[in-house]
Amino acid sequence: MDISIVVPLYNEAESLPELTAWIERVMAEHGFSYEIIFVNDGSTDSSWEVIRNLQAKNPNVHGVAFARNYGKSPALNTGFARTQGDVVITMDADLQDSPDEIPELYRMITEEGYDLVSGWKKKRYDPLSKTIPTKLFNATARKVSGIRNLHDFNCGLKAYRSAVVKHIEVYGDMHRYIPYLAKNAGFTKIGEKVVQHQARKYGTTKFGLDRFVNGYLDLATLWFQSRFGIKPMHIFGLLGSGMFAIGMLAVLVILILKIVSICSTGYHFYVTNSIYFYLALTAMIIGTQFFLAGFIGELITRNSAERNSYQIREEF
Repeated sequence: MDISIVVPLYNEAESLPELTAWIERVMAEHGFSYEIIFVNDGSTDSSWEVIRNLQAKNPNVHGVAFARNYGKSPALNTGFARTQGDVVITMDADLQDSPDEIPELYRMITEEGYDLVSGWKKKRYDPLSKTIPTKLFNATARKVSGIRNLHDFNCGLKAYRSAVVKHIEVYGDMHRYIPYLAKNAGFTKIGEKVVQHQARKYGTTKFGLDRFVNGYLDLATLWFQSRFGIKPMHIFGLLGSGMFAIGMLAVLVILILKIVSICSTGYHFYVTNSIYFYLALTAMIIGTQFFLAGFIGELITRNSAERNSYQIREEF
């Protein structure tokens, strides 16, 4: 099979027939063998009924329905696990991503040898309240990830070599950083294509401003995991050693003050009266905690094996 198209969705019943017809037309014009995998993320409208009707008309359409709303990352991860195509395309269901971009994305993967090609919506039809935070977010992501050539990490329209989606795990809200996940997995040939951004035709956006705060927190998590994910003791042990060093210096100062006070004046210096005593005590306690955090991190490096297990209500 040439192409698998994964479409995560939440309450997009109005746009699904038009999106499917558009994809079918593009696939027929270029002679691609394909499948469309709709992952219904707990929609409360008639999205699932629409997907059923679409599948009845086109056997290339498949659907997965979550029992409740889990989020875009779980939907993508579930769709990736079911893909069979040589190239995997992801796009949003709101008609803001154009299926006409698919042939060129496919060519860039198959002919130019990219592992992943991310869309760049250079001209956007979004308000400034969304575009300005997006620019800041992407600038930070480029700096932290080291992927300097991407302008839009969170663009829903992307193309992947099949091996990429089979070797990465998209959980939580990590869909924003799939290029970073791919890079950490060893897929380093990452490209970009300017794509058309269309104004939303139906419904409203499902994401609020909190996604920017969460995005930075997720970026910090990814950075830490990429640097110390399989060796947490390296960072926590270093911090613990630093705190122990501070504690030992404070103890040394206390000893010197004690000796000087006895030898010079005969006055018995009480160590508990010195700020260095409490500094040493605090540093030792914090150092011990850092070491314990490192040991625990070593034991649970990969976390729970069930963190990407979701309840699926129905599938076809």
